[in-house]
Amino acid sequence: MNYTAHSEIGKIKLLFIKDVEKAFKNEVHVEKHWKELNYIAKPDFENALHEYKSFKSILKGHVSNVDYFPEDSSVNMDSVYCRDASIASNRGMIICNMGKALRMNEPAAEKKAFEAAGIPVIGTITAPGTLEGGDVAWLDEHTLAVGHTYRTNEEGIRQLTALIQPLNVEVITVELPHYKGPSDVFHLMSVLSPVDTGLAVVYSPLIPIVFRNLLIRRGFQLIEVPDEEFDTMGCNVLALAPGECLMVNGNPKTKIALEKKGLNVTIYEGTEISVKGGGGPTCLTRPIYRYH
Repeated sequence: MNYTAHSEIGKIKLLFIKDVEKAFKNEVHVEKHWKELNYIAKPDFENALHEYKSFKSILKGHVSNVDYFPEDSSVNMDSVYCRDASIASNRGMIICNMGKALRMNEPAAEKKAFEAAGIPVIGTITAPGTLEGGDVAWLDEHTLAVGHTYRTNEEGIRQLTALIQPLNVEVITVELPHYKGPSDVFHLMSVLSPVDTGLAVVYSPLIPIVFRNLLIRRGFQLIEVPDEEFDTMGCNVLALAPGECLMVNGNPKTKIALEKKGLNVTIYEGTEISVKGGGGPTCLTRPIYRYH
């Protein structure tokens, strides 16, 4: 095959997204739920629709196959951050079990969509295991980094490892800090985004020394996100293809650092759809396959 699920950096072949209108539903729904979901501020529904239209247009300009998770009454606003409920592998999809209780129905909803699209499902993480896709990042074809966080526990990592080992994949557990505690959105991909071969965007103050040293030993050059661009999602960067990436507007220093490494950086306005809910472009997308 000239494509793989075991990559964060190849040109995207197939991608799933959840349209913000299907997730946020309407202004009344947003008003009712944003606080309990721990958004930092109430998203403006109309502005969110406008932002997402532009975001989707960028994706369609780079990805030939974009599929959609349908509206589902069992899930809430957070379902727009569709990376978190599943993990792609070369054998098929692994369905997660969410560490955030209010997102517990999202994995089953995604499973239905994958099955409807003819994409195989090879397993499901079950309680007491928890695992969220934002804690999982491919370092290369045979190496998967998994954050041990409040959203992803040891049993979830054990189950994932058992499902993925037949594919000759090494699972590296990354012990992440308490940071802001159990209610916060803090995943491995909050502090790590592989963006090209041997190149990753990182926020080193929250990365364990052992893992940072491992990245360097494996030949990664690290683009360091400054403190002032961490909360604005400077570290959450989606590789669209080799040399092409997408990030939230408002992170000029990180953008310049990426451009100095030769990458073409596209930005989108994400105040409503990203910053307020804590989900950047990697969170808003569920890539299935990328070209080698």
